[in-house]
Amino acid sequence: MKKASSAKIAKVAVDGGVSFGAGRPVFIAGPCVIESRAMALDLAKALSSLAAELCVPYVFKASFDKANRTSGQAFRGPGIDAGLDILAEVRQKFGVPVLTDVHEPWQCARAAQVCDILQIPAFLCRQTDLLFAAADTGAVVNVKKGQFLAPEDMANVVKKIESRGNRRIVLCERGASFGYRNLVADMRSLPLMRELGYPVVFDATHSVQRPGGSGDRSGGDGRFAPLLARAAVAAGVDGVFMEVHRDPSKALSDGANAMALKDVRKTWRVLLALDAAVRAEGLL
Repeated sequence: MKKASSAKIAKVAVDGGVSFGAGRPVFIAGPCVIESRAMALDLAKALSSLAAELCVPYVFKASFDKANRTSGQAFRGPGIDAGLDILAEVRQKFGVPVLTDVHEPWQCARAAQVCDILQIPAFLCRQTDLLFAAADTGAVVNVKKGQFLAPEDMANVVKKIESRGNRRIVLCERGASFGYRNLVADMRSLPLMRELGYPVVFDATHSVQRPGGSGDRSGGDGRFAPLLARAAVAAGVDGVFMEVHRDPSKALSDGANAMALKDVRKTWRVLLALDAAVRAEGLL
């Protein structure tokens, strides 16, 4: 019987010596949204230094615009011009690949001039024109599986990107809707999506989100993010995505489910140990 996590997948290379599906999991981490230049550079410095210390592949993530906030009055970010300038500075100063969200087709070419990975938000994973525009840039495209989709349904998303000649695809699990204002992370979705032939990333912090759970903003329970990340690594993933803030209680977006910077070192060390144990047993 075929092992659940042993699907043969493509290796997806990113600049900076980072590759998904090449062995050790890639850690994608950073703030939900760019709150300021100083804040982004501070977190990028801390996280890239930790990645170098632990000798792990690392990608900095941050959004220049959070166009899907619960409230129209919520903080969205600095916008595409200032945001991409900050992301370019992060990339140049710390030598790490950079990931950002895109919400509209016209943003893709602009963002790809700076960013190594374009991320398609879960709510938009079926938007054909957005997928086409992201694929056409030639950048790595990380697609978050919609909370409303079965893992097998991502096959159609993959085909859309492939149809544009881009096979630099990464798929991301971020939980499935469970009633109102709650998500569950089904670990079976990880090997099922991996069977589509591309690396799979687990989004630990959004998987503990409670969409709209705090009235005019999403809630969540960040203390469970490390637990779900451990389960995902044991199940077999090619990367772990997490939103990180120095003080999640003061974050301007998604603070309820973010991980505190002070907890990242221990979490990454445990995840690396789990990954090594799973690989040693030939389960990946």
